[in-house]
Amino acid sequence: MGLSIGLCYDLKDDYLKAGFSPEDVLEFDSEETVAGLEAAIAGIGHTTGRVGRGRELARRLVGGERWDLVFNICEGVHGRSREAQVPALCELFDQPYTFADPLTCALTLDKAMAKRVVRDSGVPTAPFAVVAVPQDTLSVELPTPLFLKPVAEGSSKGVTGRSLVRERRDLASACRTLLEQFRQPVLVEAFLPGREVTVGVVGHGAAARVVAVMEVSFTDRAEAAAYTALNKEEYLERVAYRLVAGEPLAEQAREVALAVFHALGCRDAARVDLRCDAAGRLNFLEVNPLPGINHVKSDLPIMARLAGTPYQDLIGAIIDSARSRYGL
Repeated sequence: MGLSIGLCYDLKDDYLKAGFSPEDVLEFDSEETVAGLEAAIAGIGHTTGRVGRGRELARRLVGGERWDLVFNICEGVHGRSREAQVPALCELFDQPYTFADPLTCALTLDKAMAKRVVRDSGVPTAPFAVVAVPQDTLSVELPTPLFLKPVAEGSSKGVTGRSLVRERRDLASACRTLLEQFRQPVLVEAFLPGREVTVGVVGHGAAARVVAVMEVSFTDRAEAAAYTALNKEEYLERVAYRLVAGEPLAEQAREVALAVFHALGCRDAARVDLRCDAAGRLNFLEVNPLPGINHVKSDLPIMARLAGTPYQDLIGAIIDSARSRYGL
């Protein structure tokens, strides 16, 4: 039986018209993404209605509107708990919704907090420190090289070719630049030099399963230190994707990703990013409990496609997981 599904999203064009910069809207969705999601949901047999951003959802919920399910891909605008705003609204009004709850969305956006929980669950993660003011760099005792990123951003915002700090004397200035640009603490990690994989997971609880393990490698045109924002944006020229299967790394990645998924309370779908240390052991980087869903260029749909799962089936699996949780 088909469901009525409200689509919640932050559209890039809406915010650009309101005066936001291209970097401000890097995490937000394009019209192509929303239209592709609409088409996939309609193809499964559900009806969709566009809701838009969180404030519009709040207005309509207060007005008495309800849907069988809200499909939430809102990132939010302000604060480190911004991804939790739509889930919190839905819970306030007893409105079923897809993906993680407010606690998980807030926890995972703060990369340092997520790493602490994952580390305490027994999953390896690179040693790290948090720099809130430039003076904090004096107490960072990690070995170089170091890797820097804003502590609470997504879509690789703030991750560039300059994120890799090879000399300790450069740490303070690099941190100062990020602090001034993003106005939030900086995560400083011991650099992991090995292979990088991203793992897609769908489902919830005991039914959670790995869609695929995908290795991310770089062409000679890429910023080679990491999966930077520029590499993601120009992925056709800068990044090579391949599924990893039939080798120990693949099984290790599956086990680690599911452990992370459960430790952080993810639901319906998530993407877990992992990277190997010098000994070849996978370490947790970060997790996205609201994974990019563009049918062409987002990592989760790419790996599903490479694994033989059409986009419509991937979206159907996410919806089926949510409706199972709610008994819809």
